[in-house]
Amino acid sequence: MAIRIRTSFHAGGKPRSMAELASVIAMLGWKLAIDSIKRMRAAEYDIDLGNAYFDFVCEFMVFLAQAADRIAYRELTPDQRIEFTTALAQRMAEAIEDNSDMLLVEVTPGKCRQHFLDLFNRRGTEYADHGYTADGPDFGFRRCFSACLKEVLPEKDQLWAVDQVMEIESPEAIKALEKTLAGLFHPEAGSRRPRQGAVSETE
Repeated sequence: MAIRIRTSFHAGGKPRSMAELASVIAMLGWKLAIDSIKRMRAAEYDIDLGNAYFDFVCEFMVFLAQAADRIAYRELTPDQRIEFTTALAQRMAEAIEDNSDMLLVEVTPGKCRQHFLDLFNRRGTEYADHGYTADGPDFGFRRCFSACLKEVLPEKDQLWAVDQVMEIESPEAIKALEKTLAGLFHPEAGSRRPRQGAVSETE
């Protein structure tokens, strides 16, 4: 199934809720996580279907949710940020739950959703020690992400995965996240540019 990611809404339409914006980022997060797995597999990292695949997707989406929260802090009012980030964590958890049959075998209904929310809350404390600037996540933020993903991989891949995650996976994901959120939070800026057919798709 193709996933269409919108980076802006039509000018002149009614304002979209924080929950609607969060849904767009949740879909983007899923797409970016799957694309990252494809790249890492192509680079001969072993990420097998099952627990490793599931854990990778969860860690990747948590990283993006934490980054999106920092961007929301920069762009939104405090109340809007809380509403957006809360909705984002819930939408991402729903995406994990809805696709659990792609990730794991014989899971208890609701278990994947709760796992993601627990992981999001736990990692939030860890990411909170690191900074996020106009240039994106600082070294510590990216290092935290790479440490989380490293544990998902077999021991033979763990050392090399740090550079892959920090130098390729993290920047690619953040670039897409920043661009998408800029369009969602500031649709008026996009309406001043010539319209282009900018949607991304993945199989």
